[in-house]
Amino acid sequence: MEELLVMFLISGVILVAISIPLILGRIAPNSLYGFRVRDTLDDPRTWYKTNTYSGKWLLATGLIFIAVCVLAYNIPNIGLETYSLVCMAAFLIPMIIGVIMSWRQMKKVKQSG
Repeated sequence: MEELLVMFLISGVILVAISIPLILGRIAPNSLYGFRVRDTLDDPRTWYKTNTYSGKWLLATGLIFIAVCVLAYNIPNIGLETYSLVCMAAFLIPMIIGVIMSWRQMKKVKQSG
């Protein structure tokens, strides 16, 4: 289970690391990295505002994921399957919410012109 914890921690740190340039507005529209949908790729203003917002969700997801994985690892007698499911939920729930909220943010930015 230690190897799984290390893998989860590295994954969480990667999420945090890739969120920072998005939050700071340092990633130009591209086809590899960011909240890449037609509306963001077609309009730089929408790209930067939406990716700043989605980057914050990505940062939160990474931090939540790290915290839950460490806390769950320290639960006495937690089984590997339960640990994996708890960590998966700690990743998926904020990630899904973040994608939905970022989509809403993108639509709001587009409407504001």
